[in-house]
Formats: sequence, C-alpha cells, structure tokens
Amino acid sequence: MEAAWNERYMNYMDVEVPDALHGILQDIHWAYGNIGYFPTYSLGSFYAAQFFQKAVIDLPDLETQMQQGKTDALLGWLRTNIHQKGQLHSANDLCQQLTGETLNFDYFYQYAVQKYSAIYGL
Repeated sequence: MEAAWNERYMNYMDVEVPDALHGILQDIHWAYGNIGYFPTYSLGSFYAAQFFQKAVIDLPDLETQMQQGKTDALLGWLRTNIHQKGQLHSANDLCQQLTGETLNFDYFYQYAVQKYSAIYGL
C-alpha cells in the first residue's frame, strides 16, 4: 500500500515521498482510504459558526461565561438544540430549523476575519 501511495503522490503532485512519516502515515484518514473525509471538517466548521451565532443570540452572556471557563450553558443549549435532534434531520434541515436559514458561509467568514485579524493585526 505504501508503494502505491508514493507512486500516486508522485504521479498526481510530482512530489517524491522521502519516508512513511511524510507520506502514507501523515494522517490516519489517508492510510485507510478516507481521503474524501476532509471536506466534512470544513462543513462542520461552517455549521458550527452559524450555530454558535444562534447560541450567542439565545444566550446573551455566553461569550462572557466562556471567557470565565463556564461552558454549562453552551452544553445545555447544544444538547437541546443540536444533539438530541442530530439524527432526526439532515444537517441542512436542522440548520434551517434552528437558525432560520440554510447553511450560510458568511458566519464562518465573519468568524475567520475576526479571529485572524486579532491574531495577525489585519
């Protein structure tokens, strides 16, 4: 399997893999063929930003609580609004029901701009 990985890495990206650590073993998902799994990380982040914005509306002092290390209110909100409904609806239907709109990338974009502007002084 490692030889096939290295061969495809070279064919697809013109990159020679020096060893397994920098090739097939660099991520567990790749080693067992879940390469298509990576987009779900992005989708999860997009939904999370939108859900968090709704949580902030529903729990006005949420950010203050979190800064103090208090996460019980958010956990309760998640259990009520997401966790107990997660398998009953598609992600987009749940998002529509909870936030009043389908997945909207703008929430993640706003989060990323705010976060990275603060970190890098943008």
